[in-house]
Amino acid sequence: MINSVRNTVLSVLNKNNYGYISPSDFNLFAKQAQLDIFENYFYKYNYYINKENARSSGTENADISKSYSEVIESFSSTFGLMQSVYGEESNFMYLPYDYYLISKINYYPNKLSSGVVTTVTSNRLVDATATFSTDGVSSGNIVVNTDTGAVAYVISVVSETELILTVDIFKTLTESYSISTTTGIREVEKVSQNKIFLLNSSNITAPNVLYPAYVIGGATDSFIGNTATIYPETIKSPGSVIAEYIRYPKDPKWTYIDVPSSDGEPLYDPTQSDFQDFELPLSDEPSLVNKILEYAGMSIREIEAVKFASSSETREDISEK
Repeated sequence: MINSVRNTVLSVLNKNNYGYISPSDFNLFAKQAQLDIFENYFYKYNYYINKENARSSGTENADISKSYSEVIESFSSTFGLMQSVYGEESNFMYLPYDYYLISKINYYPNKLSSGVVTTVTSNRLVDATATFSTDGVSSGNIVVNTDTGAVAYVISVVSETELILTVDIFKTLTESYSISTTTGIREVEKVSQNKIFLLNSSNITAPNVLYPAYVIGGATDSFIGNTATIYPETIKSPGSVIAEYIRYPKDPKWTYIDVPSSDGEPLYDPTQSDFQDFELPLSDEPSLVNKILEYAGMSIREIEAVKFASSSETREDISEK
């Protein structure tokens, strides 16, 4: 979709002699446009939920809130929380760098196995020293790369030393892992900084392994970012705390080779390793075009381009409502 969006943007600008935007500028505008539309999904979803509650919204194919909900859910991800100080077990853990909204955090108390990867194979966990079958590992168990936080599930147990996983989460040798059963998991309740002190001040209300809690904040390092402190403090085993969250969309990048095409443009090349298409649905292509045209118009100081994009965006918003 990204190439189609770029061609449309350039066509509008060139047709009206507004100017030209470079690939690097386009990528910057594309990133901002995608973020604007992504964040607006939450406001639109809330708007249509309120309409449903007021009985002024349709159902089945006219259920607009469902379509917004499905797009938001497409950005759902999981992440095994890692200790903020690598190699040191503690209840002070950092959150995924790309999270927009934490849906919930779960505690997996029943660890079955742990170790270090000895062979890297796609969608497999291979540990020559493991005893997976003896440890009770089975299909459906959750696996966490405790070096990166990546999460997968066990599809099947090939042997005592090899598992087939749903996702390829091990990229290099010596990465460590933790495997837990999905039975007995506990949702970790989010509480405020002020409330956690009140809870911990009493043996009756203090969080425990059956009713754990967490607070967000307390980061002391700009690299770490936001952190979650888990209570009770005994919950600190790597791979035992897993977050379910809504992530930000990946930054789009239109890649090319520096060989002009027939019309003098750089030649589009989606095979490059850093290529990234838009992660929004195809229905958002007109919105992306309009947003990028607005940024491009401001960049080249063409108020007419900004007005054109803004009016198109306004008409689209009106038609949706």
